[in-house]
Amino acid sequence: MDLLSFSRGPALTVAMAIFVLGVLWRLVGVLSLPAWRDDSAPREGAPPAWLAALQAIFSKMIPHRTFLKAGMFTTVNGYVFHIGLAICVFAFAPHILFLKSLFGLSWPALPNGVIYAAGVLTAGSLLAALAYRLTSPVLKLISRGDDYISWALTFLPVVTGLAAAAHLGARYETLLAIHILSICVFLIWFPFGKLMHAFLFVFSRGATGIRFRHRGAQL
Repeated sequence: MDLLSFSRGPALTVAMAIFVLGVLWRLVGVLSLPAWRDDSAPREGAPPAWLAALQAIFSKMIPHRTFLKAGMFTTVNGYVFHIGLAICVFAFAPHILFLKSLFGLSWPALPNGVIYAAGVLTAGSLLAALAYRLTSPVLKLISRGDDYISWALTFLPVVTGLAAAAHLGARYETLLAIHILSICVFLIWFPFGKLMHAFLFVFSRGATGIRFRHRGAQL
């Protein structure tokens, strides 16, 4: 078995299984936590819990105006690499074909030039995020190994994908295998590191919104 066959065969199968089981395990753990209970009467005019949760989830996608100027870089840069990653993953023709093989769903792909531009922009944005983390006294102080591992495992699939598309550094088959293996490592790490925020932010923001609105606080 050559490296490419291994990467898109056993390695990808095991990685996807760990990803799915790990995500389910984390979600079950969160949903199994005792429900927050507050026997006090909600403040007058407090919205229903579901509406308070939705308001918190969406309102916090933009920082409060008090912190908007100070957090402008992290906000804009965060949107750049998140949107860039989404474009690379869900709008590239080979990726769409792979997802179709898994779920039976398909949609139109964007031109390759757009995907490559998004990939380069995403890689640059991730590098800028790392530089900011290393130079910000506060972020540098609170950063832990998980932050850097999660960053590296997000950055590697982008860079290896660009290298494979451009046929840089090795045979295409080898570059593609390395790209797939980087995705495998990403999938394995995802449920156990901070990348899991892609799912958990909904629960944390929603719970915060319910508590704050119950007490009459404005988010």
